[in-house]
Amino acid sequence: MIEFDQDWTGAVELIEKAESVLLIAHVSPDADALGSALAIGLALESLNKKVQVSVGEPGFTVPASLQILPGKHMVVAPEDLTPVDLVISCDTSSHERLGVLEETLVSAENSIAIDHHPSFTGFGKLHLVDPDAAATAELALELIDLLKVELNPEIASAIYAGLATDTGSFRYNSTTAYTMQIASRLFEAGIDHAKLSLELFDTESFSAIQMLGDAIGRAQLIPDAIGGKGLVFTSISLNQRYGLTELAMERVIDVLRRTAEAEVSAIFKQGDDGIWKGSLRSKTTIDVGAVATELGGGGHSHAAGYTGHADLEQMIVELQEALAKA
Repeated sequence: MIEFDQDWTGAVELIEKAESVLLIAHVSPDADALGSALAIGLALESLNKKVQVSVGEPGFTVPASLQILPGKHMVVAPEDLTPVDLVISCDTSSHERLGVLEETLVSAENSIAIDHHPSFTGFGKLHLVDPDAAATAELALELIDLLKVELNPEIASAIYAGLATDTGSFRYNSTTAYTMQIASRLFEAGIDHAKLSLELFDTESFSAIQMLGDAIGRAQLIPDAIGGKGLVFTSISLNQRYGLTELAMERVIDVLRRTAEAEVSAIFKQGDDGIWKGSLRSKTTIDVGAVATELGGGGHSHAAGYTGHADLEQMIVELQEALAKA
């Protein structure tokens, strides 16, 4: 069993010794992964470190949905990276989520893994892992504080993006009093809350709206699933994506999870490689993190995901069987 250790002293020492740092967010990054990496990167730049931020996808550029994040000047595609003294992964729970940068982290002489997933698999030389944190952004801010870097509007905005998105605008069970205290600090640091919220939650391309409508129209409700607690799910194949990225499909489950008759919601998304991936959400009683782990993935009690295979119908059957055991 993985120990969720937090060697803050060791992390600060490694960072202070390093002249150059690479921060890695997980593939198909969300605002918590990329926001945490960029926030730490901006802090390290203020300490005169040479910083690169990347994602293990060849040719990676910041997706349109995350263009609001500050610090994009640090983002480098994996094939263009230069050697560094220290590698730090952000919000990445397993080797697979590092993509083509897996070997870069595994072979690094000095590395730190910062994460808040209960399914963290233990890679990296040093860990800052806390499953009780509402977002990796919480841990990123703690590290920035220990580095004695003063919060400015740019760093605070990147932290806020991760915190707000991973807590569903502070609606999810993961939100704590400490989370709200952090949010207050970020407001005081000068973030433009209204602008960030507009870009992160209320701005979509028309193609994304069409994709959402189609996906909701295909949704199926199984009210008798999970002992009568209910399951609602939908799927989005490659030719139903309207040319959008995998990240764009995540918004669908935020709508689907509102279904009153279902404790658990699921979305099956076909990746560029043809493989289907599952995203799961639960409202109160079902630990979808444990379900996702059984299916080869992981995550949190109320939000999790996993990679399946090329057969959508079989994935749906397997999910129902795993939920029945839950």
